[in-house]
Amino acid sequence: MRRADRLFRIVQLLRHGRLLTAARLAEKLEVSTRTIYRDVVDLQLSGMPIEGEAGVGYTLRRDFDLPPLMFTSAELTALVLGARLVQAWGGNESVRAAGSALQRIEAVLPAELRDRLSAIQMYAPGFLMLAQDRERLDQIHEAILAIRRVAFAYTREDGAQTRRTVRPLGLFFWSGIWTLVAWCELRNGFRTFRLDRIADLTIESTPYVPLARQSLADYLATVLPAKPSP
Repeated sequence: MRRADRLFRIVQLLRHGRLLTAARLAEKLEVSTRTIYRDVVDLQLSGMPIEGEAGVGYTLRRDFDLPPLMFTSAELTALVLGARLVQAWGGNESVRAAGSALQRIEAVLPAELRDRLSAIQMYAPGFLMLAQDRERLDQIHEAILAIRRVAFAYTREDGAQTRRTVRPLGLFFWSGIWTLVAWCELRNGFRTFRLDRIADLTIESTPYVPLARQSLADYLATVLPAKPSP
């Protein structure tokens, strides 16, 4: 978690009015109590009205509030539904980020929209997303960002098994199924792989050099319909 995000989370946790010890804050944010002490001091020096002291606990002065953030009801519904979809079908990092985003939105909504937030009855149950699938999604996404090859065992639809080394390019979600678009070095071409059929995943330690005509944009150009000529 970035430090700026951690400082924001501290403010959100304290603004509920309950006295929280540094140990409790450290547990929630998965950092040391020493880090919390430093963060609280920095927040206080920046003008944040945090009351309390080390060893006793902290709270945010009740007359403090953040400026309101305005959305239409339709916009708010879309934001909440999107966050809930991410929580249901995203990787672990995205799940945490979606929860944090909802907290940020709620923190700066005026009262009437905050009531609307809790009344949105649109959900995305994610019990079919297994823990290992969430972890695999995070790992492959990180490999895409780091431009690193991945290798894995793959089970095809007919049950045949193969070993692939690929250059991962993008992840796509299809109604409960995540697929990886990649340049496959075995087939020397673009291929798609279902994440729930990938096993024994390894990621190379050094980045690869992207090559011409092997990018995600090149893949999309082969599958998307051509735009009509003017």
